[in-house]
Amino acid sequence: MAVPKRKMSRSNTRARRSQWKTRAATLTTCPECKADKLPHVACPSCGAYDGRTYPEAVRTENER
Repeated sequence: MAVPKRKMSRSNTRARRSQWKTRAATLTTCPECKADKLPHVACPSCGAYDGRTYPEAVRTENER
């Protein structure tokens, strides 16, 4: 296992960690109910995805 030879300075550590950014989730509109949903995921409000309806998607989203 590799072990660093020297302690990394605070500025180098923080400069490296400055790249750990998060982005807001991209939302699309559901073609069935026009609600916001994540792309490539069944709609949480109506359960539609790719022309089909999945009642399990609606049930699991509303149980929380």
